[in-house]
Amino acid sequence: MQARKKYIFVTFLASWLLLFLFGGDQLRRFAFFSRKKAEARRSWPRWTDRALLESFADPEELQSDGDPPLPSPRARRAARLSIYQGSRCRMETCFDFSRCEKHGFKVFTYPRERGEPVSESYGKILASIERSRYYTPRPEEACLFVLGIDTLDRDHLSGQYVRNVDEKIRGFPLWNGGRNHLVFNLYSGTWPNYTEDLGFDIGQAILAKASFYSESFRPGFDVSIPLFPKDHPQRGGQRGGLRRDAVPPRKKYLLVFKGKRYLTGIGSGTRNALHHIHNGKDIVSLTTCKHGKDWEKHKDTRCDKDNVDYEKFDYQELLHNSTFCIVPRGRRLGSFRFLEALQAACIPVLLSDGWELPFSEAIDWSKAAIVGNERLLLQIPSAVRCIHPERVLAFQQQTQFLWDAYFSSVDKIVHTTLEIIKDRLLPHRSRSRFLWNALPGGLLALPDFSTRIGDFPFYYLQHGSSPSDKFTALIRAVSPLGSLSQPIVRLIQAVSRSQYCAQILVLWSCEKPPPPSGKWPQTAVPLTIIQGRRKLSDRFFPYAAIQTDSVLSLDEHTSLSTSEVDFAFVVWRSFPERIVGFPAWSHFWDPEQKRWGYTSKWTNELSIVLTAAAFYHRYYHSLFTEYLPAGLRDLVDGLAACEDILMNVLVAAVTKLPPIKVTQRKQHKEAVPQQVKGTAVTGGQRFWQRQDCLNQLADWFGYMPLVSSQLRLDPVLFKDQVSVLRKKYRHLEK
Repeated sequence: MQARKKYIFVTFLASWLLLFLFGGDQLRRFAFFSRKKAEARRSWPRWTDRALLESFADPEELQSDGDPPLPSPRARRAARLSIYQGSRCRMETCFDFSRCEKHGFKVFTYPRERGEPVSESYGKILASIERSRYYTPRPEEACLFVLGIDTLDRDHLSGQYVRNVDEKIRGFPLWNGGRNHLVFNLYSGTWPNYTEDLGFDIGQAILAKASFYSESFRPGFDVSIPLFPKDHPQRGGQRGGLRRDAVPPRKKYLLVFKGKRYLTGIGSGTRNALHHIHNGKDIVSLTTCKHGKDWEKHKDTRCDKDNVDYEKFDYQELLHNSTFCIVPRGRRLGSFRFLEALQAACIPVLLSDGWELPFSEAIDWSKAAIVGNERLLLQIPSAVRCIHPERVLAFQQQTQFLWDAYFSSVDKIVHTTLEIIKDRLLPHRSRSRFLWNALPGGLLALPDFSTRIGDFPFYYLQHGSSPSDKFTALIRAVSPLGSLSQPIVRLIQAVSRSQYCAQILVLWSCEKPPPPSGKWPQTAVPLTIIQGRRKLSDRFFPYAAIQTDSVLSLDEHTSLSTSEVDFAFVVWRSFPERIVGFPAWSHFWDPEQKRWGYTSKWTNELSIVLTAAAFYHRYYHSLFTEYLPAGLRDLVDGLAACEDILMNVLVAAVTKLPPIKVTQRKQHKEAVPQQVKGTAVTGGQRFWQRQDCLNQLADWFGYMPLVSSQLRLDPVLFKDQVSVLRKKYRHLEK
């Protein structure tokens, strides 16, 4: 009997153990356990001994942050599928490549809808396209289409929200389900969840969107763009905050933040916790509750003190005097603070989980920003302290490059978006990631010229290579050839005797036909005649006959000796990205006239080297013809001697460097140029035309790209009181 009771007791005990081990989840459904769990959740955190573990937040703060529950990944995926019918789109499935084959990459913008207002920002986007080299007014030539309806602000509570977009775009005969269309958007969704709902179906259109969530982003199809304010400049843009003498790289503050603190709603969790890292010394983190209409209804015990501390510091002063700037998410993933930090050379520390960074397809953000995790905020100070000063300086330099290359104006943001899409059309001729992330940037490294890094004039030093050791002379002839005593004949003979000359090309821009080959002087190098169109811009066309890296641009009346040509070419090989030549001008700002001017007088400064006698890299022919819009080339053809200024402005905009002047025996005498339209132009008229050209170019670029210099390079022992037998270029002194 006792054994039987013992057996029953052991069996009962074993059954309970098995039940707790394998059926514990079922027991949690009982009300007793549910009630205990609810109590534990409501009173969290409850420490057995608070002295053992210091609390960094008040329990009331953690329980009342007011964040709405985040939807599950499945719910987010379902919402995305309901919004974007073409959520699985790729270039191969949702883009018609055949539209781009005949006329290349051309973009058509829809006409504006009558009675439909367009925001200032969207007007800038459309203007950037319409004044660019991509634009075509004929839809049959277009590869890509951009709506005339403003789609930037899709928050239905906003005054700029456009209603009934779905009905309007379905009535467009070119819409075709969104195929080959590009839709721009800065704001999507609204309070309280700020989802990515645009309020209309984009179909198979490419979406260029700010605050792009990674789960909604279609890689290789969509483009993530930065959030920019309405006063962002159309073109040009302000300079970055890093100066060449900014050493050491660390500034007064290590890490800063000054901004709004959301008391409730999405995005409040991260900003509510920023005060934990504030030490008032090298880390300054300031927030304010004083924003919005009903902030006092939600104010907590910290608000009054935070508001007082917030007013003690100036935002711009913090921004420009800090090494790192915290860029947390706001209501949406992106914020204006991101571009502000880039411009100020304040390394962005991103706290915005799930954000697809702007132009991430092309830009390597690991070289310019610190990508943090919102849940690991307290580790940020120790992480940034561990970064070596050399790497800090490299980060700062990269922020300045990215700001200037892609973000400083609406033009650059739009053109970067279009160039990323264009690269997808011909992947074998697209830019490498190196070209996008190294000076001068992807917008100025045209893949139509080459995809080899060594073919561009900017990367010789980085790769330990040199340009070719020969040059091509390109002489523009506008007068008929009457005798062998003309200046152009003497010029051809002097240039052909150079040991570095590979060939001579004569660009014939005269009304009369060129003389036969027997009438030209005999030379030791090939002499080729190219028939021009009698336009001033013809001299910078990328002719296939130019095979050398270096081009020597000459006018028919230029007078140079062989020694001068040899020395200038040797100098150019050391500076292949710059213009190196003889006659020089300088530009200046006239405060009385409030416009730019130039002078050809010999002064201590120079900023323009005339292409009547100058060396430069042949890549600038491609950049001049393919990068600049047709309107600028038309401007050059209509004004006298404006092509010199435009080429110098272009090279300075690319390199941020001045040209180089070399020694010349005589002062350059400018010849009267032949007018394309046959009208006589006096010297005074030419002067004012050039003044007008200079100011129109400054207006188009949005700033004055020209850089002044006081440098002139002479040969060693030039004009020294030593024997001429010791001088390599002795003929320069005769």
